Amino acid sequence: MLKKLDIYIIRKFLGTFFFAIVLIISISVVFDITERIDDFIEKEAPVSEIIFDYYLNFIPYFANLFSALFTFIAVIFFTSKMAYNTEIIAILSSGVSFKRLMWPYFLSALVIALFSFVLSSYIIPPANKTRLDFAEKYLRNPYRNYDRNIHRQVEPGIYIYMENYNVTNSVGYKFAMEKFVDGKLVSKLNSDYVKFDEESGKWRVSNYYIRNIDGLDEEIEKGTSMDTTIKMAPGDFSMRDNIVETMSLPRLNAFIENQRMHGVENIEAYLIEKYRRFAFPFSTFILTLIGVSLSSRKVKGGLGLHIGLGLLISFAYILFMQISQQFAINGNFNPLLAAWIPNIIFTFIAAYLYKTAPK
Repeated sequence: MLKKLDIYIIRKFLGTFFFAIVLIISISVVFDITERIDDFIEKEAPVSEIIFDYYLNFIPYFANLFSALFTFIAVIFFTSKMAYNTEIIAILSSGVSFKRLMWPYFLSALVIALFSFVLSSYIIPPANKTRLDFAEKYLRNPYRNYDRNIHRQVEPGIYIYMENYNVTNSVGYKFAMEKFVDGKLVSKLNSDYVKFDEESGKWRVSNYYIRNIDGLDEEIEKGTSMDTTIKMAPGDFSMRDNIVETMSLPRLNAFIENQRMHGVENIEAYLIEKYRRFAFPFSTFILTLIGVSLSSRKVKGGLGLHIGLGLLISFAYILFMQISQQFAINGNFNPLLAAWIPNIIFTFIAAYLYKTAPK
């Protein structure tokens, strides 16, 4: 059952947290408008779309992105004020243990962590799709696919190859498709190029020849044009890296499995996004523990020193997170470990600060 002390700390924690979010996001929106106003005017973006499609979805995305940082700053800010006003000393002197004092902090952190997980996994992705569609229409240059020698498994046992793919007109050049049954090649199609027909929903193969293989027998079929159904879509070759930000957690899991089936290389970025949705909310507890342990001591320099140390630790956490993610994307670092290693490192820091905190 919650006591007056618990309600007092929870109200202070969540109140400061949401106030910090409103303040920082308001400043971010102002700076973003200032930076993008020329693009809005040049592309003649409607005011209603700017407000409802872009900024209304911009706010929850960035609020969640920096929720751990806001949590840390909120804890540092109001706990330092409590320590400066000797409230922490009074609480501990009344017989409340430091461990018991952490209960309302962790309860508040649990609310924020659950809020962040639900937002990032189910609510923000559809909002991101609207925001990114707006950016694609008014703020970004048209997408170009620079991949060459594209290899994909479009269905079990069916593999395609293209020398390169033009996103603008949905054409793949030097196209080949192989079909295997029980590990043996039974058919191979080669053509100069393949183009997607939006009306029929099929691919038009031009200047082709097909080798149908049956043991030692082989049959060759040639033609200038043929429509065929291939289990791939133009959108498969025109996805930006941030496409995963528009996917809910179940859809992201299905997307990753689909990419694996297609034999797409370098899916580490997608895996990191998946694991980050679990690791990032958990960091709320770690940063809360660090914040309380660091700011509950009344020291010379007071609030300013605590906030300075808090910001230093916050940016160190973000730096570790970015570095580990890049190692996973560009190297051979395990994506699961890359998403969790900042939490692992800062858990040891939190444990040390908790041990040395005033009891």
